[in-house]
Amino acid sequence: MSIELKNVTYTYSPGTAYEIHALKDINLSIPDGQFIGIIGHTGSGKSTLIQHFNALIRPTSGTITYNGEDIWGEKYDRRALRSEVGLVFQYPEYQLFESTVLADVMYGTLNSGMSKAEAEQAAREALALVNISEEYFEYSPFDLSGGQKKRVALAGILAYKPEILILDEPVAGMDPKSKRELFALIRRLHEERNITVIFVSHDMKDVYEIADRILVMGQGKLVYDGAVDQAFGTPEIVEKLGLEMPEMAMFREALLPEIRLTARSMAGVIDELRDYIQ
Repeated sequence: MSIELKNVTYTYSPGTAYEIHALKDINLSIPDGQFIGIIGHTGSGKSTLIQHFNALIRPTSGTITYNGEDIWGEKYDRRALRSEVGLVFQYPEYQLFESTVLADVMYGTLNSGMSKAEAEQAAREALALVNISEEYFEYSPFDLSGGQKKRVALAGILAYKPEILILDEPVAGMDPKSKRELFALIRRLHEERNITVIFVSHDMKDVYEIADRILVMGQGKLVYDGAVDQAFGTPEIVEKLGLEMPEMAMFREALLPEIRLTARSMAGVIDELRDYIQ
């Protein structure tokens, strides 16, 4: 088991007039190799939840373990944890600050103990993975397009070779072509490297098309945890959770009775042929 949360609660500004219960008694297990989408309305606790996964936020109560170890234990190496559980924020400009693209991607690995040569090699490999060519290596990251900034920020995390990749609204503000390219890249990383992927989105279409498992947050609580097909394939669940049914899911549901009818018809033909042959 990679990440496990037990009775995790988080309160902003406790004991003040601004107290907000952002997470309420969350119980959650994330095994290795899953591809998970997290959805929920604004203020539901999505971003607060994912910042608990690599110890950016300490829970008010409850425990979080990574590979069986309490990440808030007295001697736990949280710096090493953040190398294995990488988080890419929604706004990549918050993560980019060096003078060049290559230096920016190298920064984290240099500070984690890699030699300059190792860090540069890791950075070059990560940039190649996200399709940033060498001609951009000496550019200022602030001269890049929004889509390029997101990919460079992603490369900065991939340079660590993380076991878990967390992305907060990874395609926000991107055009359809850039969205498809980034999701294809993330899916490829998941499949080729068996990286666990967790991404936050407000777009039901993205979650339906790319995720295998869905977590739905509502008012700080985990209100649904299950397979994507089950969530969007059951009208009662969709209505209860207030989900917007993606067009592909509606199309699938409309075709399903016909598919079942065809399958039954084919089964009958096969039985008749079997009887004839015998």
